[in-house]
Amino acid sequence: MRVLLVHERYRQRGGEDATVDAEAALLAGAGIDVVPMIEDNRRIVGNGSAALALRTVWSAESRRAVARMIATHRPDVVHVHNTFPLLSPSIYGAARAHGVPVVQTLHNYRFLCPNALLLRDGAPCERCLGRVVKWPGVAHACFRGSRGASAAVAAMAGVHRLLGTWRRSVDLFLALTPFAERLFVAGGLPAGRLAVCPPVVTDPGAGPAAAGTPRAGALFVGRLSPEKGLETLIEAWRGVDRPLDVIGEGPLADDLMARAPAHVRFLGPQPPDAVSAAMARAELLVFPSLCYENFPLVVAEAMAHGLPVLASSGRAVGDIVEDGVTGTFARPGDAADWRDRAAELLAQPDRLRAMGAAGRATY
Repeated sequence: MRVLLVHERYRQRGGEDATVDAEAALLAGAGIDVVPMIEDNRRIVGNGSAALALRTVWSAESRRAVARMIATHRPDVVHVHNTFPLLSPSIYGAARAHGVPVVQTLHNYRFLCPNALLLRDGAPCERCLGRVVKWPGVAHACFRGSRGASAAVAAMAGVHRLLGTWRRSVDLFLALTPFAERLFVAGGLPAGRLAVCPPVVTDPGAGPAAAGTPRAGALFVGRLSPEKGLETLIEAWRGVDRPLDVIGEGPLADDLMARAPAHVRFLGPQPPDAVSAAMARAELLVFPSLCYENFPLVVAEAMAHGLPVLASSGRAVGDIVEDGVTGTFARPGDAADWRDRAAELLAQPDRLRAMGAAGRATY
Protein backbone atom coordinates (compact mmCIF):
# COMPACT_ATOMS: atom_id res chain seq x y z
CA MET A 1 0.00 0.00 0.00
CA ARG A 2 1.20 3.50 -0.82
CA VAL A 3 0.17 6.69 1.00
CA LEU A 4 0.80 10.19 -0.30
CA LEU A 5 1.29 12.18 2.90
CA VAL A 6 0.56 15.89 2.41
CA HIS A 7 1.53 18.44 5.06
CA GLU A 8 2.48 22.09 5.38
CA ARG A 9 5.00 22.62 8.16
CA TYR A 10 4.74 25.53 10.58
CA ARG A 11 7.38 28.20 11.06
CA GLN A 12 7.77 27.15 14.68
CA ARG A 13 7.78 23.38 14.99
CA GLY A 14 5.09 22.09 17.31
CA GLY A 15 3.04 19.04 18.17
CA GLU A 16 1.40 18.78 14.76
CA ASP A 17 4.70 18.59 12.89
CA ALA A 18 6.03 16.05 15.40
CA THR A 19 2.87 13.97 15.04
CA VAL A 20 3.15 13.91 11.25
CA ASP A 21 6.75 12.69 11.44
CA ALA A 22 5.90 10.05 14.05
CA GLU A 23 2.95 8.77 12.04
CA ALA A 24 5.01 8.56 8.85
CA ALA A 25 7.65 6.53 10.72
CA LEU A 26 5.00 4.23 12.20
CA LEU A 27 3.44 3.56 8.79
CA ALA A 28 6.83 2.97 7.18
CA GLY A 29 7.75 0.58 9.97
CA ALA A 30 4.59 -1.41 9.21
CA GLY A 31 5.61 -1.81 5.57
CA ILE A 32 3.52 1.03 4.14
CA ASP A 33 5.16 3.00 1.32
CA VAL A 34 4.92 6.62 2.50
CA VAL A 35 5.52 9.32 -0.12
CA PRO A 36 5.85 12.74 1.56
CA MET A 37 4.75 15.97 -0.08
CA ILE A 38 5.83 18.69 2.32
CA GLU A 39 5.27 22.43 2.01
CA ASP A 40 6.81 24.88 4.50
CA ASN A 41 5.37 28.08 5.97
CA ARG A 42 8.84 29.57 6.07
CA ARG A 43 8.40 30.22 2.35
CA ILE A 44 5.73 32.82 3.14
CA VAL A 45 6.80 36.39 2.39
CA GLY A 46 4.42 39.17 3.39
CA ASN A 47 1.71 37.81 5.69
CA GLY A 48 -0.78 40.48 4.67
CA SER A 49 -0.48 40.24 0.90
CA ALA A 50 -3.59 39.88 -1.27
CA ALA A 51 -1.86 37.09 -3.22
CA LEU A 52 -1.42 35.04 -0.05
CA ALA A 53 -5.06 35.62 0.90
CA LEU A 54 -6.22 34.36 -2.47
CA ARG A 55 -3.88 31.38 -2.31
CA THR A 56 -5.29 30.47 1.11
CA VAL A 57 -8.69 30.02 -0.57
CA TRP A 58 -7.49 28.39 -3.80
CA SER A 59 -4.02 27.52 -5.06
CA ALA A 60 -3.89 26.32 -8.66
CA GLU A 61 -0.16 25.75 -8.24
CA SER A 62 -0.66 23.37 -5.31
CA ARG A 63 -3.46 21.52 -7.08
CA ARG A 64 -1.18 20.92 -10.07
CA ALA A 65 1.66 19.80 -7.79
CA VAL A 66 -0.55 17.22 -6.05
CA ALA A 67 -1.83 16.01 -9.42
CA ARG A 68 1.77 15.47 -10.57
CA MET A 69 2.61 13.54 -7.40
CA ILE A 70 -0.44 11.31 -7.87
CA ALA A 71 0.39 10.67 -11.52
CA THR A 72 4.00 9.85 -10.67
CA HIS A 73 3.56 7.72 -7.55
CA ARG A 74 0.01 6.34 -7.95
CA PRO A 75 -0.89 6.28 -4.24
CA ASP A 76 -3.76 4.24 -2.84
CA VAL A 77 -4.65 7.01 -0.37
CA VAL A 78 -3.89 10.72 -0.04
CA HIS A 79 -3.57 11.58 3.66
CA VAL A 80 -3.72 15.33 4.29
CA HIS A 81 -2.63 16.95 7.55
CA ASN A 82 -2.26 20.74 7.14
CA THR A 83 -3.01 22.80 4.00
CA PHE A 84 -2.83 26.29 5.51
CA PRO A 85 -2.10 28.67 3.93
CA LEU A 86 -0.01 27.77 0.87
CA LEU A 87 -1.46 24.42 -0.21
CA SER A 88 -5.16 25.34 0.21
CA PRO A 89 -8.16 22.97 -0.02
CA SER A 90 -7.82 23.00 -3.82
CA ILE A 91 -5.60 19.93 -3.47
CA TYR A 92 -8.55 17.70 -2.54
CA GLY A 93 -9.97 18.16 -6.02
CA ALA A 94 -6.77 16.88 -7.61
CA ALA A 95 -7.09 13.61 -5.72
CA ARG A 96 -10.79 13.35 -6.54
CA ALA A 97 -10.06 13.92 -10.24
CA HIS A 98 -7.64 10.97 -10.16
CA GLY A 99 -10.04 8.74 -8.22
CA VAL A 100 -7.81 8.54 -5.13
CA PRO A 101 -9.56 8.60 -1.73
CA VAL A 102 -8.66 11.41 0.67
CA VAL A 103 -8.23 11.23 4.45
CA GLN A 104 -7.94 14.52 6.36
CA THR A 105 -6.66 14.60 9.93
CA LEU A 106 -8.20 17.49 11.87
CA HIS A 107 -5.29 18.71 13.97
CA ASN A 108 -6.95 22.03 14.88
CA TYR A 109 -10.27 23.87 14.55
CA ARG A 110 -9.45 25.99 11.48
CA PHE A 111 -12.46 24.67 9.55
CA LEU A 112 -14.63 26.09 12.35
CA CYS A 113 -12.80 29.20 13.59
CA PRO A 114 -10.48 31.78 11.98
CA ASN A 115 -7.85 31.45 14.73
CA ALA A 116 -8.19 27.64 14.83
CA LEU A 117 -8.50 27.68 18.63
CA LEU A 118 -12.16 28.52 19.32
CA LEU A 119 -10.79 31.06 21.79
CA ARG A 120 -11.36 34.80 22.25
CA ASP A 121 -10.35 37.10 25.10
CA GLY A 122 -8.95 34.20 27.12
CA ALA A 123 -12.12 32.09 27.04
CA PRO A 124 -13.67 29.50 24.69
CA CYS A 125 -15.73 31.06 21.90
CA GLU A 126 -18.14 29.22 19.62
CA ARG A 127 -19.69 32.20 17.83
CA CYS A 128 -18.39 31.04 14.43
CA LEU A 129 -19.28 27.39 15.00
CA GLY A 130 -21.73 26.25 12.31
CA ARG A 131 -21.72 29.57 10.43
CA VAL A 132 -20.95 29.49 6.71
CA VAL A 133 -19.73 33.09 6.90
CA LYS A 134 -17.63 33.39 10.04
CA TRP A 135 -18.15 37.12 10.43
CA PRO A 136 -17.69 37.25 14.24
CA GLY A 137 -14.12 36.06 13.82
CA VAL A 138 -13.51 38.76 11.21
CA ALA A 139 -15.19 41.48 13.27
CA HIS A 140 -13.04 40.62 16.30
CA ALA A 141 -9.85 40.18 14.21
CA CYS A 142 -9.39 36.76 15.78
CA PHE A 143 -6.53 35.65 13.52
CA ARG A 144 -3.30 37.51 14.29
CA GLY A 145 -5.25 40.58 15.41
CA SER A 146 -6.01 41.42 11.77
CA ARG A 147 -9.43 41.69 10.16
CA GLY A 148 -7.85 41.19 6.74
CA ALA A 149 -6.06 38.01 7.73
CA SER A 150 -9.15 36.78 9.59
CA ALA A 151 -11.25 37.45 6.49
CA ALA A 152 -8.89 35.34 4.37
CA VAL A 153 -9.22 32.34 6.70
CA ALA A 154 -12.97 32.84 6.98
CA ALA A 155 -13.23 33.01 3.18
CA MET A 156 -11.34 29.73 2.86
CA ALA A 157 -13.76 27.96 5.19
CA GLY A 158 -16.88 29.59 3.76
CA VAL A 159 -16.07 29.19 0.07
CA HIS A 160 -15.24 25.51 0.38
CA ARG A 161 -18.30 24.81 2.48
CA LEU A 162 -20.47 26.45 -0.20
CA LEU A 163 -18.64 24.53 -2.93
CA GLY A 164 -19.21 21.28 -1.05
CA THR A 165 -15.47 20.54 -0.91
CA TRP A 166 -15.63 18.81 2.48
CA ARG A 167 -18.67 16.76 1.42
CA ARG A 168 -17.57 15.84 -2.12
CA SER A 169 -13.79 15.57 -1.98
CA VAL A 170 -12.84 14.22 1.46
CA ASP A 171 -13.71 10.58 2.13
CA LEU A 172 -12.78 10.43 5.81
CA PHE A 173 -12.06 13.03 8.48
CA LEU A 174 -10.03 11.96 11.51
CA ALA A 175 -10.82 13.83 14.72
CA LEU A 176 -8.31 13.36 17.51
CA THR A 177 -10.81 13.03 20.39
CA PRO A 178 -14.56 12.44 20.82
CA PHE A 179 -14.78 16.01 22.16
CA ALA A 180 -13.33 17.39 18.91
CA GLU A 181 -15.53 15.07 16.82
CA ARG A 182 -18.66 16.55 18.43
CA LEU A 183 -17.47 20.09 17.67
CA PHE A 184 -16.74 19.29 14.03
CA VAL A 185 -20.16 17.73 13.54
CA ALA A 186 -21.77 20.80 15.13
CA GLY A 187 -19.65 22.89 12.78
CA GLY A 188 -21.04 21.24 9.67
CA LEU A 189 -18.73 18.36 8.75
CA PRO A 190 -20.62 15.21 7.69
CA ALA A 191 -21.02 12.96 10.74
CA GLY A 192 -20.90 9.80 8.64
CA ARG A 193 -17.39 10.62 7.46
CA LEU A 194 -15.84 11.32 10.84
CA ALA A 195 -13.86 8.87 12.94
CA VAL A 196 -11.72 9.32 16.05
CA CYS A 197 -8.04 8.50 15.70
CA PRO A 198 -5.58 9.81 18.33
CA PRO A 199 -2.12 10.85 17.12
CA VAL A 200 0.97 8.72 17.48
CA VAL A 201 2.73 8.99 20.85
CA THR A 202 6.06 7.19 20.95
CA ASP A 203 6.61 4.85 23.88
CA PRO A 204 9.55 6.03 26.03
CA GLY A 205 9.85 2.51 27.45
CA ALA A 206 9.09 1.18 30.90
CA GLY A 207 12.23 2.69 32.47
CA PRO A 208 11.12 6.35 32.69
CA ALA A 209 7.77 5.27 34.15
CA ALA A 210 9.22 2.86 36.73
CA ALA A 211 7.56 3.19 40.13
CA GLY A 212 10.88 3.36 42.00
CA THR A 213 12.18 6.40 40.10
CA PRO A 214 12.63 9.41 42.45
CA ARG A 215 10.29 12.23 41.49
CA ALA A 216 9.90 15.81 42.73
CA GLY A 217 7.97 18.92 41.75
CA ALA A 218 5.74 19.87 38.86
CA LEU A 219 6.38 20.33 35.15
CA PHE A 220 4.88 22.41 32.34
CA VAL A 221 5.79 21.69 28.72
CA GLY A 222 4.42 23.82 25.90
CA ARG A 223 4.36 27.12 24.10
CA LEU A 224 4.55 30.19 26.34
CA SER A 225 1.58 31.95 24.74
CA PRO A 226 -1.67 33.37 26.14
CA GLU A 227 -3.93 30.43 25.26
CA LYS A 228 -1.79 28.01 27.29
CA GLY A 229 -2.79 29.52 30.64
CA LEU A 230 0.73 30.12 32.02
CA GLU A 231 -0.26 33.43 33.60
CA THR A 232 -2.81 31.59 35.76
CA LEU A 233 -0.23 28.96 36.66
CA ILE A 234 2.47 31.45 37.66
CA GLU A 235 0.01 33.31 39.88
CA ALA A 236 -1.11 30.03 41.46
CA TRP A 237 2.46 28.95 42.16
CA ARG A 238 2.99 31.84 44.56
CA GLY A 239 1.02 29.69 47.00
CA VAL A 240 2.60 26.32 46.15
CA ASP A 241 5.87 25.53 47.93
CA ARG A 242 7.13 22.95 45.43
CA PRO A 243 9.39 23.60 42.44
CA LEU A 244 7.90 24.08 38.98
CA ASP A 245 9.96 23.57 35.81
CA VAL A 246 8.73 25.29 32.63
CA ILE A 247 9.94 23.95 29.28
CA GLY A 248 9.14 25.89 26.12
CA GLU A 249 9.39 29.26 24.43
CA GLY A 250 6.95 31.86 23.19
CA PRO A 251 5.87 35.50 23.27
CA LEU A 252 5.12 35.58 27.02
CA ALA A 253 8.50 34.23 28.11
CA ASP A 254 10.08 37.49 29.31
CA ASP A 255 6.95 38.69 31.11
CA LEU A 256 6.41 35.36 32.85
CA MET A 257 10.03 35.12 33.98
CA ALA A 258 9.82 38.63 35.44
CA ARG A 259 6.69 37.78 37.44
CA ALA A 260 7.44 34.23 38.55
CA PRO A 261 8.46 33.31 42.12
CA ALA A 262 11.97 32.02 42.68
CA HIS A 263 11.01 28.33 42.79
CA VAL A 264 9.78 28.43 39.16
CA ARG A 265 12.57 27.58 36.72
CA PHE A 266 12.35 28.47 33.03
CA LEU A 267 14.39 25.97 31.04
CA GLY A 268 13.60 27.25 27.54
CA PRO A 269 13.04 24.92 24.57
CA GLN A 270 14.50 21.45 25.07
CA PRO A 271 15.11 18.48 22.74
CA PRO A 272 12.83 15.44 23.06
CA ASP A 273 15.28 13.43 25.18
CA ALA A 274 15.55 16.27 27.72
CA VAL A 275 11.74 16.59 27.86
CA SER A 276 11.50 12.84 28.44
CA ALA A 277 14.05 13.06 31.26
CA ALA A 278 12.11 15.95 32.85
CA MET A 279 8.89 13.92 32.71
CA ALA A 280 10.64 10.98 34.34
CA ARG A 281 11.74 13.08 37.34
CA ALA A 282 8.60 15.21 37.89
CA GLU A 283 5.72 14.30 40.21
CA LEU A 284 2.97 16.14 38.33
CA LEU A 285 2.38 17.55 34.85
CA VAL A 286 0.38 20.80 34.89
CA PHE A 287 -1.69 21.66 31.82
CA PRO A 288 -3.56 24.95 32.45
CA SER A 289 -4.74 25.61 28.88
CA LEU A 290 -7.51 28.18 28.39
CA CYS A 291 -8.57 26.89 24.97
CA TYR A 292 -10.36 23.66 24.07
CA GLU A 293 -7.18 22.16 22.57
CA ASN A 294 -7.73 19.18 20.26
CA PHE A 295 -5.46 16.40 21.42
CA PRO A 296 -2.90 17.74 23.92
CA LEU A 297 0.07 15.58 22.96
CA VAL A 298 2.01 16.50 26.10
CA VAL A 299 -0.72 14.96 28.28
CA ALA A 300 -0.48 11.60 26.52
CA GLU A 301 3.32 11.78 26.68
CA ALA A 302 3.13 12.40 30.41
CA MET A 303 0.90 9.36 30.88
CA ALA A 304 3.37 7.27 28.87
CA HIS A 305 6.02 8.38 31.40
CA GLY A 306 3.88 7.44 34.40
CA LEU A 307 3.36 11.12 35.20
CA PRO A 308 -0.08 12.13 36.53
CA VAL A 309 -1.79 15.22 35.11
CA LEU A 310 -3.51 18.27 36.60
CA ALA A 311 -5.39 19.85 33.68
CA SER A 312 -8.00 22.46 32.89
CA SER A 313 -11.51 21.05 33.14
CA GLY A 314 -14.09 21.11 30.36
CA ARG A 315 -11.73 20.47 27.44
CA ALA A 316 -10.66 17.66 25.09
CA VAL A 317 -8.24 16.51 27.79
CA GLY A 318 -11.32 15.11 29.55
CA ASP A 319 -11.35 12.36 26.92
CA ILE A 320 -7.78 11.41 27.85
CA VAL A 321 -7.47 11.86 31.63
CA GLU A 322 -9.80 9.95 33.97
CA ASP A 323 -10.60 12.16 36.94
CA GLY A 324 -9.19 10.74 40.17
CA VAL A 325 -7.55 7.82 38.36
CA THR A 326 -4.87 9.13 35.98
CA GLY A 327 -5.08 12.76 37.04
CA THR A 328 -7.56 15.45 37.96
CA PHE A 329 -8.82 18.89 36.95
CA ALA A 330 -8.86 22.55 37.98
CA ARG A 331 -11.00 25.40 36.67
CA PRO A 332 -9.35 27.16 33.70
CA GLY A 333 -8.16 30.66 34.52
CA ASP A 334 -8.84 30.30 38.26
CA ALA A 335 -5.48 30.78 39.99
CA ALA A 336 -6.88 30.03 43.45
CA ASP A 337 -8.31 26.70 42.33
CA TRP A 338 -5.05 25.79 40.59
CA ARG A 339 -3.11 26.67 43.75
CA ASP A 340 -5.34 24.55 45.96
CA ARG A 341 -5.48 21.53 43.66
CA ALA A 342 -1.73 21.52 42.94
CA ALA A 343 -0.80 21.90 46.62
CA GLU A 344 -3.23 19.12 47.59
CA LEU A 345 -1.85 16.69 45.02
CA LEU A 346 1.83 17.43 45.68
CA ALA A 347 1.24 16.75 49.39
CA GLN A 348 0.13 13.17 48.52
CA PRO A 349 3.09 11.38 46.87
CA ASP A 350 1.49 7.94 47.23
CA ARG A 351 -1.62 9.13 45.41
CA LEU A 352 0.50 10.66 42.66
CA ARG A 353 2.44 7.42 42.22
CA ALA A 354 -0.81 5.46 41.91
CA MET A 355 -2.16 7.93 39.35
CA GLY A 356 1.07 7.76 37.39
CA ALA A 357 0.96 3.96 37.27
CA ALA A 358 -2.66 4.11 36.10
CA GLY A 359 -1.72 6.63 33.44
CA ARG A 360 1.07 4.40 32.14
CA ALA A 361 -1.33 1.45 32.02
CA THR A 362 -3.91 3.55 30.15
CA TYR A 363 -1.27 4.68 27.65
